[in-house]
Amino acid sequence: MKFGTSGLRGLSSDLKGPPSYRYAKAFGLYLLESGKARKGARILIARDFRDSSPKIAANCTAALIDLGFAVVDCGTVPTPALALYGLETNSASLMITGSHIPADRNGIKFYRPDGEIGKEDETAITRIASSLGNENMDAQASAVTNEEEACRTLFLKRNRALLAEGALNGLRIGVYLHSTVARDMMVDVLTSYGADVVPLGRSETFIPVDTEAVSEETLEKLGRWAAEHRLDAVVSADGDGDRPLVADETGTVIRGDVLGLVAAQFLDAAVVVTPVTSNSGVEAAGNYDVVRTRVGSPYVIAGMEEAVAGGRDCVMGFEANGGLLTCSDFTINGHQVRALPTRDCFLPILAILSLARRHQKPLSQVVAFFNLPVAAADRLENFPIETSTALMAYLRRGRAELSQFLETIGAVAMTSDIDGLRVTLEDGRIIHFRPSGNAPEMRCYVEAKDETAAAALLRAGLERIRGWARAAAAG
Repeated sequence: MKFGTSGLRGLSSDLKGPPSYRYAKAFGLYLLESGKARKGARILIARDFRDSSPKIAANCTAALIDLGFAVVDCGTVPTPALALYGLETNSASLMITGSHIPADRNGIKFYRPDGEIGKEDETAITRIASSLGNENMDAQASAVTNEEEACRTLFLKRNRALLAEGALNGLRIGVYLHSTVARDMMVDVLTSYGADVVPLGRSETFIPVDTEAVSEETLEKLGRWAAEHRLDAVVSADGDGDRPLVADETGTVIRGDVLGLVAAQFLDAAVVVTPVTSNSGVEAAGNYDVVRTRVGSPYVIAGMEEAVAGGRDCVMGFEANGGLLTCSDFTINGHQVRALPTRDCFLPILAILSLARRHQKPLSQVVAFFNLPVAAADRLENFPIETSTALMAYLRRGRAELSQFLETIGAVAMTSDIDGLRVTLEDGRIIHFRPSGNAPEMRCYVEAKDETAAAALLRAGLERIRGWARAAAAG
C-alpha cells in the first residue's frame, strides 16, 4: 500500500483484506488525534463500480464504526459529488476507487471535513497505519445511514446552475457510459441544458479509462461513434468521475490541459495552478498568473491555498488529465458556486461545450483557436517500480548519461526536475519522463510543432525506455 498522486493505491486482492481496515482506522485515529473530528461524528463513504469496491467499503465501514464514528453510505457517486457533500455537511469522507488504473488495483481517497487531505496528512496516516497490526475485523454489513440521494441531488443542483437554460440546445452529444460512476449524472445534466444526448457503451464490468493516455481501442470507438451518430462531441470520465474525457466532432480526444484553459476562461480566473506536465503554452494562453507544481492534486491544492493565503481571489487549478479544482467561490451564471478543491470532470465539460455552442463552432475549431504546441502522452504498463527508479537515477546522473540516452532523438538544451525529468531539446521539442505515482507504469509526455512530430517523438521516447529496460534486465 502506498499513497500516489491522489489517494492510497494497491492491489485489489490486498485491499479487500486487512490493509483497507487498517488504513481506514488510521485515518479515523488521525482525525481524532488532530482534533479534526470527534467520536460520534459523521463520516461519508462512497465507491466506484469495481468488483472489489463493496468489500473494501465494508472493511472501512467496520473500522470507522469500531472507532465510534457514524458512517454514512453515499453509494456509487462521483468523487467530486462526495467531496462537495462532505464540505456541505462538514463531514470527513472516503472514496473507494482506483480511478483510471486497471481493475486488479483499487484505492482509497481520504477527505477531511474541510477538504482533500494533503501530503502532511498522508505522512501522518501512514505513520499511524504502520503502528497498527492486521487486527481481526468484522466487515459484515452494519446498520449505517444511506444518503446517496441527498449527495446526488446536491451535486446535480450545482451543475444545473452553471449554464443558462437551453445553453446546449442544438448540440448532439454522445456520452460514453462504460463503468464510470458519473455516467447517469452526466446524461442528466447535459439533457437538462437541452442537448440531444446519445448514450453509448454502457458496461456492467469495470473498464479502466485513462484520460491522459487513451487506449487505441477507446480512440477507435470514439471515432466510430462520432461518425455513425453524427455527433458534435463525445464526453465521458474516468472510473470515479473526477477526470473528464472530451472528443470533438471527429472523435479526436481533446487534451485535458486544453479543457483546463477553457475552464479558466469560463471562470475568468485570476490565478491558475497546474502541474509541470500541462502544456507549455498555458502561460501565454490567457490573462491570469500561472503557478507550476509537481503532479498530483495535493500539490495543486497546496499551490492554490498558498495563492489564497497571499490575498489572491478567483483561484483555480487543473491537471493535465483535465480535472478541475477551485479554491475560491466563483460567481457563475448569476449564482455563487462554492469552492471545490478536488478534481471535478463536470465543469470543464460544460465549459467547452457551452463555448462551442455560443460561438457556433465545432470543437475542433475551438481547440485550434488556442494555437498551443501539440502535446501527446502515453505510458508503458506493468513497468516494475524498481526499473523506473533505476532509469530515473540514470537519467539524473549527469549530462553525459542523459545525452547518450537521447542521442537518437535530439540534443539536450535544458532540463527541469520538478517532477520526473522534463527535457527541452535544441530544436524546441519537449520530452518528459516520469514514473506514475499510482501504478507500476512509466509515463512519457511530449510537445512538438505538429501532430506528426509529436507522435514520432512519443514513439521514440517510449522505445528508448523499453530499450533501456531490456538492456538493464540483460545486465
